Amino acid sequence: MTPSIHWQPRHFRELDIDTLYALLKLRSEVFVVEQNCVYLDPDGKDRHPQTIHLIGIADNGDLAAYLRILPAGLSYPQVSFGRVLTAPAYRGRGLGDPMLRAALEQIEARWPGADIQIGAQEHLQGYYGRHGFVPSSEPYLDDGVPHIDMLRLARS
Repeated sequence: MTPSIHWQPRHFRELDIDTLYALLKLRSEVFVVEQNCVYLDPDGKDRHPQTIHLIGIADNGDLAAYLRILPAGLSYPQVSFGRVLTAPAYRGRGLGDPMLRAALEQIEARWPGADIQIGAQEHLQGYYGRHGFVPSSEPYLDDGVPHIDMLRLARS
């Protein structure tokens, strides 16, 4: 059963210290420890004034899901998003599609008609494909994990 999640878009300066700590801790747990990738997660893009942190908060206050939306020109020439994750305790409960829909709504509201480029883990092509993304690169390794760039053209 999909839990009730409240999607909260926040700029860096709108994050309270406990929420910031929780999201950085969860990102490290998933991307550094679980996926065994040694890299500096806080990369300076979090603090950009147009970056949006989309935080999924469960009814009990848990940080259940998260992704980061970046303006055009920060990672790709197009608007992008990344650091997409679901907390381990909330996996398998149907949060991925609602999270991606919430992200696409935020992007459309802030950058109407924008194309979106992402660097997706290769095994997630089908997931992103359901939301209009198509491969736009050959597969490549990013921190030892197979990735592929994917593009979603703006709707006419």
